[in-house]
Amino acid sequence: MSSSTPAPDLGPRAGAAPLSLCAREPHVPADRLVAEMVPPPRFDSVRFDTYVPDPGRPSQSEAVRVLEEFAGGLGGAHAVGGAKRGLFGFGRSRAPKAPAGPRGVYLDGGYGVGKTHLLASLWHATPADPSLKAFGTFVELTNLVGALGFQQTVRTLSGHRLLCIDEFELDDPGDTVLVSTLLGKLVEAGVALAATSNTLPGKLGEGRFAAVDFLREIQGLSAHFRTLRIDGEDYRHRGLPEAPAPCSDEAVTRAAHATEGASLDDFTHLLEHLAKVHPSRYGALTDGLRAVCLTDVRPVPDQSTALRLVVLADRLYDREVPVLASGLPFDRLFSEEMLNGGYRKKYFRAISRLTALARDGQRLTAPA
Repeated sequence: MSSSTPAPDLGPRAGAAPLSLCAREPHVPADRLVAEMVPPPRFDSVRFDTYVPDPGRPSQSEAVRVLEEFAGGLGGAHAVGGAKRGLFGFGRSRAPKAPAGPRGVYLDGGYGVGKTHLLASLWHATPADPSLKAFGTFVELTNLVGALGFQQTVRTLSGHRLLCIDEFELDDPGDTVLVSTLLGKLVEAGVALAATSNTLPGKLGEGRFAAVDFLREIQGLSAHFRTLRIDGEDYRHRGLPEAPAPCSDEAVTRAAHATEGASLDDFTHLLEHLAKVHPSRYGALTDGLRAVCLTDVRPVPDQSTALRLVVLADRLYDREVPVLASGLPFDRLFSEEMLNGGYRKKYFRAISRLTALARDGQRLTAPA
């Protein structure tokens, strides 16, 4: 959340009835969507020198080197006398021309190799006022277009030095055309791009829709980026114990009542409620939460529900909200069919992040 956004109400004191996500129907004004395009709380303090490369994975150290150089190249004035300047300060006339070669960097790698850490570090390292830098997930970017309209989004972001897009995914043809056009406009305006994804830019959309029918748009997106492959294992599980076993319903309920700012919801009811809230509001849905307590976790019944849960897991992880649950462990949320399908990388990321939050949630059951 940006510093200009008022601190949310943290809810009742410990011992009072816990909060409920199912009772929340947040409204998020468009100006808040713009103001919150900064690295989330988990990544407020990350920097390149706090990233710990795996010595056995040289691609990680190489990514840091390239990104530090990239950030240093963004130090020139973005506009002089009303004329926009390019990535490394090259001037342009009034009529912008499409620059030659990639205008951004694209971090490709498996979940848990530190791509978001590096992307946020790039944002922090770029020598520009925070108001001239934007950071958001792919979902948040498309939601911004929905809230502001396409032309206003172009106008809003065209004055920026850098746009960072985390979790870049193309889940449907409409998003493909929309984002391809938007990024093309921003590149013409001199905005540098950086993105992370689990999928190479030329492979975006595969397994989810007829990507071959939108090959021109996908290739156009790919042309904006220099791809950096980052290899490695999921740092969230590197040297850590197995995911904690779920608690009993009674233990979860007791912890929710004893924890200030905790929510308590039945898992199935929460999934039903998520269908009534636009994913752009899931961040606001979690405002002020100190913990999320869930009872009777069960397998997710269908793909639409699963994708909504992925977005919620991302927002909880961004905000470092611990999760305590009863029922099934999180690695059994998604069916084998889902884990072998086109969205498998999203589901594995959600499992990884929820497992990390479940470890954090263990402290809620510790004796005071």
